Amino acid sequence: MSRHLSFEVFPPKGDRAALHATVTSLGVHRPRYVSVTYGAGGGDRDRTFDAIETVAATGQTVAAHLTCVGQTRADVDGVIDRFRALGVDHVVALRGDPSEGVGAPYRPHDEGYRSTAELVAAARARGVRHVTVSAYPEVHPQSPSLDHDLDLLAAKVDAGADRAITQMCFDTDAVVRYAERVEARNI
Repeated sequence: MSRHLSFEVFPPKGDRAALHATVTSLGVHRPRYVSVTYGAGGGDRDRTFDAIETVAATGQTVAAHLTCVGQTRADVDGVIDRFRALGVDHVVALRGDPSEGVGAPYRPHDEGYRSTAELVAAARARGVRHVTVSAYPEVHPQSPSLDHDLDLLAAKVDAGADRAITQMCFDTDAVVRYAERVEARNI
């Protein structure tokens, strides 16, 4: 199993120069990519697009976050197309949290992608070369079990994801056990 370093940045509300300086200074660590977050429902789209341009200007590889929560397929497809026009060929495909917060039940948009696996397939179909998805060694807050999380990860990989990332985990043993279970299931 290979592990690589990446950094995640948020689109700045103000001056893009600080973002440029920060990403430039992080370059000494030779990250595989710098991911740019994306506001659910499109609230921060313009800032996201601006941040992508800023990160790309540093020479770092950009991975753009992409969510499907609260959006139609046409909206999401338009975002993917804009990412591609900006030269992005790597997305971090995430279902996204409901606008009511992490504890609220997920309800796909009536005209939207129903799952991250569908989102992954759409990104691949629109020419995205690399798709990263989420993984949950300590179980997703809305998941009934670790096995359910592993089933979802397998579906995302089957749809075209080529790597997974986790949020910060504080239980090293949980991460190691999770990695072993992922490998045992050939995900």
